Amino acid sequence: MLRAHEPPPVLVERPASTTPFFITVDHASSRFPEVLGDLGVSKDERERHIAWDIGALGVAQRLAATFMATLVATQYSRLVIDCNRHAWREDLIPSLSEFTEIPGNVNIEPEARALRQRELYEPYHAEIRRLLDARLARQQATLYLSMHSFTPCYKGQARPWQIAMLSNRDRRVAEILLRELGRDSALCVGDNIPYRLTDEGDYGIPVHAEQRGLPHVLIELRQDEITDERGQAQWADRLAPLLALAACELGISNYRRD
Repeated sequence: MLRAHEPPPVLVERPASTTPFFITVDHASSRFPEVLGDLGVSKDERERHIAWDIGALGVAQRLAATFMATLVATQYSRLVIDCNRHAWREDLIPSLSEFTEIPGNVNIEPEARALRQRELYEPYHAEIRRLLDARLARQQATLYLSMHSFTPCYKGQARPWQIAMLSNRDRRVAEILLRELGRDSALCVGDNIPYRLTDEGDYGIPVHAEQRGLPHVLIELRQDEITDERGQAQWADRLAPLLALAACELGISNYRRD
């Protein structure tokens, strides 16, 4: 599927990091493999939130650099294949996103679906598994952070939250971050809103973090907060000490950031 000059399906930074933070970005890119063309989607639509989590990679890379942490990110659009969905879900390869039809994904043949899964989806999750297995083998503590972003308005509904913490059964990290962010009265912070983290709706945290018993959190940032580098840097600087505090309170790190 990918030509020699195209990026590989997975971006990995600091794979051998010895710090506890392990950061993933499931929807990091709006890129389409050249062989697929534009899937019938206009350039303007491919640059919108339906194609990727705008700003999420920028924040994640800054956090990873602060902690010298491992980062694993997708390099192709979720309109091609959604790496935060189970393989059995119909929206693994969406034919409709918000109000936008994806003609190239309509009635996709099983062989074409399997090809995208084999060359884009499986390498991403295989790399996460490999790195987490290696950390376990060397008895390295891990705090799993999944970075996402959401649009300020969805299907005509405004979203007031600048940031949200998503969690499922294990709320340890989420509750620490919610507590600390809640000290700022100017912030509107969501707790499992505008989305909920569920076994059926999500793949990354339920499979990679919960099944391994790793403390974790999925952070959603509103995209107008992190569209440019300045906003990405501000939120990374704001979150870094809170994540460090969470790791300390959970007893998996003595890292502190002044």
